[in-house]
Amino acid sequence: MRKSIIIIGAGMGGLAAGCYGQMNGYETQIFEMHSQPGGQCTSWERKGYIFDACIHHLSGCSPGSATYRLWHELGAMPRDLIEVKESTSVCSPDGKMFMDYYDPAALEKHLIDLSPADMKAIKDYISGIKYFTEHDINAMMLGGSKWDLFKLLPEIPALMKWLKPSMQEFSEKFSDPFLKKAFSLLLYSLPSAPFSLILARHAGGIEHDIQWPAGGALQFAKSIEKKYLELGGKVLYRQKVDKVLVKCDKAVGVQLSDGTQMRADIVISNADGRRTIMEMLEGKYINDLVRSYCAEPQDEIIMAVNVYLGVNRDLSKEPSAMIMLLPKPVTIADHECESLEMQIYGFDKSMAPEGKGVIKVELTSGYGYWKQLYKDKQKYKDEKQKVASQVIELLEAHFPGLKNQVEVVDVTTLATWERFMGGTHGWANFPNRKMNLSITGPSYGKKFENTLPGLANFYLVGAWVTTIGALFMNAHSGKKIVQEICKQDKKKFIAK
Repeated sequence: MRKSIIIIGAGMGGLAAGCYGQMNGYETQIFEMHSQPGGQCTSWERKGYIFDACIHHLSGCSPGSATYRLWHELGAMPRDLIEVKESTSVCSPDGKMFMDYYDPAALEKHLIDLSPADMKAIKDYISGIKYFTEHDINAMMLGGSKWDLFKLLPEIPALMKWLKPSMQEFSEKFSDPFLKKAFSLLLYSLPSAPFSLILARHAGGIEHDIQWPAGGALQFAKSIEKKYLELGGKVLYRQKVDKVLVKCDKAVGVQLSDGTQMRADIVISNADGRRTIMEMLEGKYINDLVRSYCAEPQDEIIMAVNVYLGVNRDLSKEPSAMIMLLPKPVTIADHECESLEMQIYGFDKSMAPEGKGVIKVELTSGYGYWKQLYKDKQKYKDEKQKVASQVIELLEAHFPGLKNQVEVVDVTTLATWERFMGGTHGWANFPNRKMNLSITGPSYGKKFENTLPGLANFYLVGAWVTTIGALFMNAHSGKKIVQEICKQDKKKFIAK
């Protein structure tokens, strides 16, 4: 008789666990509270415009790479992909533009043109990019074993030069004020982010491993759902799980919001970890480490508010991503902004009607701020409209005439994510820890495990046990769990 697995949530980790579970002879079913797959890997349509909430740079687009093999196994590759020429661009208030080109030669020339006096810092940047291009960092992340770390030992002295600095620390190498500011913000406007990540991103761009999936995040997620269904899996939508059923300290099934109980040999949760641990399991299976992860996270969160604009404007000549430095700080959504981080989708014609385009502006804000506003729906709506108006007014400086070209406006907040995704802190359903942005993710050293102390036949997948924000790592977490289950059952793991 086949073992049965219940999976909570059709996010990337849940879909992957379902696919690999079916491949290896397990009987799986996924319970998803929303009406569609993908979880946070999602997008939606508004009057012909597609607004994408997830993908910035998709790793695993080059056949032969470790990440491509993962996506291929899950049915997400091959697919229509679009290459862009730069990682991110930064625009100064006076119109000066830094284009962080993937092509090292073009990038070096561009930087020298901007600041000949910063030759040493420029050479260092190009050198780091070339080093990471010669080493498959994603493969290292997907390995995640002590043996992988051992094999890496000879490279440690050279690698540490690039692993140590933050974006802010590397930016201090530049004397030019514009480049100093620009470099500190290149990685999602996070000066504290590891410098190594921008090097890894460039390596992916050079190797054609980082591209854009035409049509956006939801279509990407649906391709994995299609594979899962073809393998015989079942997805039950609009089915919210309220409780994980436990007997003798073993997970034995789930209880749905309507009271229905479903039994299984194994339960895997791709839902918000805090909600899973403290609500579905009533906080019974924790230790000090798990308890610390379940504490309230910091209130201010990057990408807490997204402003989507469908505009009657050709954006095909614009950079794919841009940071717009402001002439003076502006308070938006109770947070002082010195710049606007945005994605500009002119490179993908499927995202908007012919000759038109989409701009997404991502803002930092506080969960508590929006949670309080949400209690009064009119105040909440008014604040969203105010935020959109502020953003449009600021964008007008770089896109003259934009105010009269906006056809569709949509604003999402942390309250939006909480409503649709079931998390406890908006989209930021990751543990209360310093954001894990190292190139090795949580693979080495003390970490939050995918199991809970004292509870058998239960696993966590997704953002709570992986590198935050890395879509391929969320998918890989689902694969890793099924590998562990197969090992326990003394079965050969199959990935096809």
